[in-house]
Amino acid sequence: MPGQTATTICPYCGVGCGLRVDVAGGRVVRVRGDDAHPGTQGKLCRKAVYLPHAVYGEGRLEYPLMRETRDAVRRETTWDDALGRAAAQLQLIIDEHGPDSVAFYVSGQLLTEDYYVVNKLAKGFLGTNNLDSNSRLCMASAVVAYQLALGQDGPPCAYADIDEADCFLFVGSNAADCHPVLFQRALARKAARPNDVSVIVVDPRRTPTARAADIHLQLQPGTDVPLLLCMLNILICEQLVDREFIDTHTNGWQTVAEAAAEWPVERAARVTGVPAELILRAARAFGQAPASLSFWAMGVNQATDGVDRSLALINLHLATGQIGRPGAGPFSLTGQPNAMGGREVGGLAALLPGYRMVNDAQHRQEMADLWDIPVDRLNPKPGLTGVEMFEALADGRLKAIWIAGTNPAASMPSLETVRRGLERAELVVVQDAYFPTETALLADIVLPAAQWAEKEGTTTSSERRVSYMPRLVAPPGLARPDWLIFAELAQLLGYTAGDFDFGTAEDVFDEFRRCTAGTSVDITGLSYARLRNEGGVQWPCPVGAASGVARLYTDHHFSTPDGRARFHRPTWREPVAAEGRWVLNTGRERDQWHTMTRTGRVPQLLKSCPEPYIGIHPDDAQLLQLSEGDSLEVLGDARGRARFNTRITADVLPGTVYVPFHWGTLRYSGGSVNESTTSELDPRSKQPALKLTRVHIRRVA
Repeated sequence: MPGQTATTICPYCGVGCGLRVDVAGGRVVRVRGDDAHPGTQGKLCRKAVYLPHAVYGEGRLEYPLMRETRDAVRRETTWDDALGRAAAQLQLIIDEHGPDSVAFYVSGQLLTEDYYVVNKLAKGFLGTNNLDSNSRLCMASAVVAYQLALGQDGPPCAYADIDEADCFLFVGSNAADCHPVLFQRALARKAARPNDVSVIVVDPRRTPTARAADIHLQLQPGTDVPLLLCMLNILICEQLVDREFIDTHTNGWQTVAEAAAEWPVERAARVTGVPAELILRAARAFGQAPASLSFWAMGVNQATDGVDRSLALINLHLATGQIGRPGAGPFSLTGQPNAMGGREVGGLAALLPGYRMVNDAQHRQEMADLWDIPVDRLNPKPGLTGVEMFEALADGRLKAIWIAGTNPAASMPSLETVRRGLERAELVVVQDAYFPTETALLADIVLPAAQWAEKEGTTTSSERRVSYMPRLVAPPGLARPDWLIFAELAQLLGYTAGDFDFGTAEDVFDEFRRCTAGTSVDITGLSYARLRNEGGVQWPCPVGAASGVARLYTDHHFSTPDGRARFHRPTWREPVAAEGRWVLNTGRERDQWHTMTRTGRVPQLLKSCPEPYIGIHPDDAQLLQLSEGDSLEVLGDARGRARFNTRITADVLPGTVYVPFHWGTLRYSGGSVNESTTSELDPRSKQPALKLTRVHIRRVA
């Protein structure tokens, strides 16, 4: 059979790199960068190169699995039996306990079409908002900050801004490992104008990103807000703010200026541990640059004050007018390929499609009209978020959960609570492309899902670019697209009168785009044909638009009632010192992805880091009389514990330790670091504070 080459999008991080994929004999055989892709211009990372190995690695789930009782062995079964039983049990639970007794926990790795169908089913027809995504662990704090400051979610920038920026500020982002294509583009900009472009990194760890920076602000964990307020104070004192922009296009300046005045550089240096001269250099570089572009990720968002940190960073842009123009703006980086698409389609517990909110009566009426259902079927109360779902399963408030495309029994904090919740639930359904996973081993029913290259649909990258992903090969065995699984579930639950009889993924997309008409995320001008032809289009792109919009707010009119952006005074509570404890930080390794369900099956990607480790500062290693490779046990407040070999490194600060989070119990016998991470949440975003957990550590034999 002759081969063919097609273009598609990478299924890993939110950069959304364009790929050229060679197919022969019905199999993906090679992956290269797509030089014609408007966003990523042919670049890609090692994970994408080895996608064929991941697709055809061991452990592909090909047939539905089911067990009759919790102590029974799972057996292969038919779709009719598996989905029929799942629907019947789900209906019994809803009849007895009400719709809020069930929940759906989905993934930023789903396509927009998958997201849309499950959202329509849960929020529109079952009447529960207990639908959340693992993107809650990734970018929920950035979402809330954008809404508060700019009036709507959505990064205002484009990747093209990297080629125009004069100052790059990376805060809590190890982009060199986690978003390498974007970071290499920033370094290329720096190399082209080495004397005119500066790179600043704010991170408590000396990451590969920090090592490439002109200025590394290696702050004490949890002191981001004081640092950013101090930088604002310097901008004010040195008259580097744009008073005309502030007066004309913003509200709330005075309160924020007063907050910044409380942080002179000497005080900030004491609290953050960053030398005063470095803070001054960084603030001046940001304020004096003709165009400053900031990137942030999990190091900002995964905190009990994640929203405040994000707001403090956005404040720097509003104070200097560095937004809505080439090379400038606050740019949150998403960790998953369709985290943005999930937000657009309503994939978080307080959202409806088109950035509508469940607690807004007008928004509920709009969706009721679009779905042709009574408005009282839509629940006005936001649902349970990710961490809350598993706590509710553990204490009995939730009775059933449907998990798609994610592995919370390895990725969530406080894993003992997650396991206890899944064991107590009356029904656990998992749909995934692989088996086993830590989560699937706790499921009653396991459904085989088609993955990348095996189904068609759309994703939205971090720059708001909607891209089409074609079906290139057939899925293995009986695996099906996620949207089709959800649509068939809906029909089994009795919703058959034209509501879920989608014939193709394109039918789903067409219904979703109609939902966006007149909203800030209007994509009514898009179609599969246009996306195939143009290689992706940035939203908004309404009917009749010749192109998408690269940058938001170019007219400095924001999505607030009065059109002005809003300054918010960030709050900060000084961390309480805990004697005898270390601050645990977690993060990603360059060649691994989430809980390794895909990348862990590729031997080439395991070479750079074959197992997890605990990084500890030489001073602390001497205090504990540790040598390289010694075994250390990490013990959290919830009594969860795991064991790792020591890596002595000055890349971490004294009093802190670092462990990569990818490894679960199936791939590492010492246990997952998430046995010990905290389940504390930001009160507004409900994102867990995975980046700052106080733990005990001890040397073990």
